[in-house]
Amino acid sequence: MYSVTWSLSDLRLAAWQMPIDATDASVVIDALRHQVCRCEDNGIAVLCCPEGAIGGLADYVRDPATIAIATGDVAHRLAPINSYAVAVIVGFTELGVDGRLYNAAAVLHRGACLGIYRKRHPAIRRSIYAAGTELPVFRRDDLTFGIVICNDSNYGEPARVMAGKGASVLFIPSNNQLPLGRAIDGLTDEARACDMARATENGMWVVRADVTGRTVSHVSAGASGIVDPRGRVVASASAFVEETLTVDLERYELA
Repeated sequence: MYSVTWSLSDLRLAAWQMPIDATDASVVIDALRHQVCRCEDNGIAVLCCPEGAIGGLADYVRDPATIAIATGDVAHRLAPINSYAVAVIVGFTELGVDGRLYNAAAVLHRGACLGIYRKRHPAIRRSIYAAGTELPVFRRDDLTFGIVICNDSNYGEPARVMAGKGASVLFIPSNNQLPLGRAIDGLTDEARACDMARATENGMWVVRADVTGRTVSHVSAGASGIVDPRGRVVASASAFVEETLTVDLERYELA
């Protein structure tokens, strides 16, 4: 691995639309490691991976304890995907020191866990996850960014608070899989409308990474995309296709 210092003028961001059938932790870690290596080779500064990328969502797991990672173990357990060149945002189930489960996203960089965001709105109806309360921002060299997870993007307050703290990019790890039989039509359009709203309200880039594919019980078309601060969609993943979206901020600043 190698170390690179980035400035906003040459920043490149990526979102990985990940297959939903790769839920086994060891398989996912290997796939994530491959993605990180590709990002290192392609000059990516920040890679956003989906919600529940490691282990899947606890709401869909028979024994959530089997996929949970204790807060203090995050840096060690996720060390294989930590990079000195790429800041990696990855979703997982966190076992907090309070004994509760949180739908969380960790920021990994330069051998450490820089911080964790906990989903504030775990589900539209009900969830095994407890709700997070904090709205932190994170730094990667000259970049200050925020994170919200999936359903959180339906609410304006988190992004507004993070923008007020200096965030110029909002990353949205998402997991839009639904049980077979539930209608998925329109989910991508709804997600993109949220992305455009958060972008234009706050003058920030919005980068969403979703899951895609089918399992024996669930399906997701995938709603990964990148929206610029004017609300223009500059990248959008194809339905049911594993794909890595990228954006070079310098290119779009000059457009």
